[in-house]
Amino acid sequence: MGRAEERRARQRGGRRAAPKGRRSSGAAGRGGIRRLFTWKKILGTFFGLCLLGMGAFIVLYMVIDIPEGNADAELQGNVYKYSDGSIMARRGYNREIVDLAKVPKDVQRTFVAAENKSFYKDSGVDLKGTARGLLNTVSGKGAQGGSTITQQYVKNYYLTQEQTVTRKLKELVISLKLDREKSKDYILAGYINTSYYGRGAYGIQAAAQAYYRVDAEDLTVEQGAYLAALLQAPNQYDWAIASDTGKKLAQERWNYVLDNMVEEKWLDGADRRGMKFPVPKEPKAVPGMEGQTGYLVEAANAALKQQLVAQGVAEDTKQADAMLDLGGYTITLNIDKKKQKALEEAVKEKLTSRLDPDKREVDADVQAGAASVDPKTGAVLAMYGGVDYVKHYRNNATRDDYQAASTFKPVILAAAVDQDAETQDGVPITANTIYDGTSERPVMDGGKEVGFAPPNEDDVNYDDITVQEAMNKSVNSVFAQMGIDVGMTEVVETAGELGMETEGMPPVPAQTLGSMGASPLEMAGVYATLANHGKKVTPAIVKSVEHKDRAVEFPDPIGEQVISREAADTVTSVLTGVVDDGTARVSVKDNPLRDGQDVAGKTGTSDNNKSAWFTGFTPGLVTSVGLFGEDDKSGTQVPMYRAAGVDYRVNGGGPPAEIWAAYTFGVMGEVTEFDLDTKQGNAVKKPSSSPSVSQSPSGTPSDEPTSEAPTTEAPPETSAPPSSAPPSSQPPTSEPPVDPTISTSPTFELPGGPEDPGGDEEQQ
Repeated sequence: MGRAEERRARQRGGRRAAPKGRRSSGAAGRGGIRRLFTWKKILGTFFGLCLLGMGAFIVLYMVIDIPEGNADAELQGNVYKYSDGSIMARRGYNREIVDLAKVPKDVQRTFVAAENKSFYKDSGVDLKGTARGLLNTVSGKGAQGGSTITQQYVKNYYLTQEQTVTRKLKELVISLKLDREKSKDYILAGYINTSYYGRGAYGIQAAAQAYYRVDAEDLTVEQGAYLAALLQAPNQYDWAIASDTGKKLAQERWNYVLDNMVEEKWLDGADRRGMKFPVPKEPKAVPGMEGQTGYLVEAANAALKQQLVAQGVAEDTKQADAMLDLGGYTITLNIDKKKQKALEEAVKEKLTSRLDPDKREVDADVQAGAASVDPKTGAVLAMYGGVDYVKHYRNNATRDDYQAASTFKPVILAAAVDQDAETQDGVPITANTIYDGTSERPVMDGGKEVGFAPPNEDDVNYDDITVQEAMNKSVNSVFAQMGIDVGMTEVVETAGELGMETEGMPPVPAQTLGSMGASPLEMAGVYATLANHGKKVTPAIVKSVEHKDRAVEFPDPIGEQVISREAADTVTSVLTGVVDDGTARVSVKDNPLRDGQDVAGKTGTSDNNKSAWFTGFTPGLVTSVGLFGEDDKSGTQVPMYRAAGVDYRVNGGGPPAEIWAAYTFGVMGEVTEFDLDTKQGNAVKKPSSSPSVSQSPSGTPSDEPTSEAPTTEAPPETSAPPSSAPPSSQPPTSEPPVDPTISTSPTFELPGGPEDPGGDEEQQ
């Protein structure tokens, strides 16, 4: 090639280079993207994916057949055992299949109105709902509503409750096939006969009997609407055990069902307006659940379902319900058969045998609940839920709707000692610290009144009094001030650490009088933590669970140190004074079966005598006994004055303490002693020298503070009503009496000893 030709070639290359550089800088690049993502290509890709999805679905449709009924849907029960392995109870399915023709047409439609208004028109699936469910499953958001009746029936009868993409795809295909091959009546019959309605009832016939004591063919539209509403949340909407919120939601769901029926022209609007909510009847226990057995089985079921959710085996309580009711579990409880029998006999001997509703109407309103726990292991060894599971469905041992009253006072002292709290005048709070026990004395915080001045029981004045004696006599004014001294936030935190449910418990002074609700099982756990030297004890009803398809492991009931040993042991030491010198003296201290056994405990009597408590313990056994006033017909809380033949007030030092003593001393075996790491309280032998003077909250030194154990005795448990002997305002003397048989208490008599009104009165 000549030079001219080379030059022309370079020129041609240069002319090409410039345009190439310009294309790479912008316009040409965009043009390339446009050529890569054209509308034709996007639409083509979309339709291609749709065709691919349709092809895959067609393959699935051809491959997946309607299976036989799921093996899990076959009848299968659960077995419940005592701690020694002996059989306590067996529970199986409560189901009776009925033809759809026997179910009134209007009642059939309540289920359609509740779950799937388009049931009679759709193809068996809700594509939007299924797509939403698939997305939620993939994203980990859990189960969501939106399935048709056909899909729910397929899930109940042909598949499992697991939430996976594979299961949902199978559900979709089988639902489409089932809708093509079977009639709507066949599908609806299967749905209402396999669904779970709560109360152990499977199918509409069992549900009709469980809730209204009628056969399915005799159900009204109103009753049918309630049963249909139940399917959304059987336990939450069960009127017998529902909370106020649950009852409200159940009624809203019931209204929703009937309104949908009107909308679909299945119910006349005028008839709808005249309908009233059909309150279901109280539950009737299935055979074999009589006496205490039903309470124990249901408590074990509740614990197992809670653990299934906590362990991640079930996504929520509804799924846990379904898994448990499918059966196949062998559940061994911690219940000791001998102790269980002894607790039942103690309640019968000291309470139920004395109740005579024909003679005293109030006796029909007395309910008892108790729980007994081993503080070393956390095992619930015995439980008393009520007179009979068949007659009284609600478990009194686990109910938490009655005030804890003065059984809360030890929690305040525990917080004080654990936090090294001081009085308003900077004096450390100990068993010997002196407070002003004047009734209705304004509680002070930093020199200012906090607007709280609780009365003592029967408005008794104690003037200067030690913390030990204030616990013995359950002096409200002292512990109200102590709560402020410690800090109510710290008191509530300590309560939670010890095992109380503190959600929704505001840190206000009124809580010092035990105005919060609590259950005997809950309080047994709190006192078990004290007995276990401050290491957390969570009462455990279940010992072990076996199932062929899954393992269920329960956490150790014994937890970490939540308060110091010194704090726990100090409270225990102080609580021995309640037994030996205070409100439980008559029932416990002088019991001939005690035989020198070390005992600590606390009584409690709530406002207007609606509840009465004794929670006490030995080194190896903690038991909480509660008596509750519950109207025999309405279920509302009522007073128990003069119940069981007492002269006036049913105090914690009366029947509850008597039940506790009869049970505990009957099963305790060898006499044991507390091993306490403390130098405070009634259980500690006091030195002869006097301590330095401490200040009362008012800033006035006590005249003669002493480290001697209080010698004043509580008034007898069964004395006359306060009105028969007006209380004296003369404070108890701190000097020992010359004659040890003479009490230095005020010269008046009280039923059960001075106790607090529990928290309502001072809030009025």
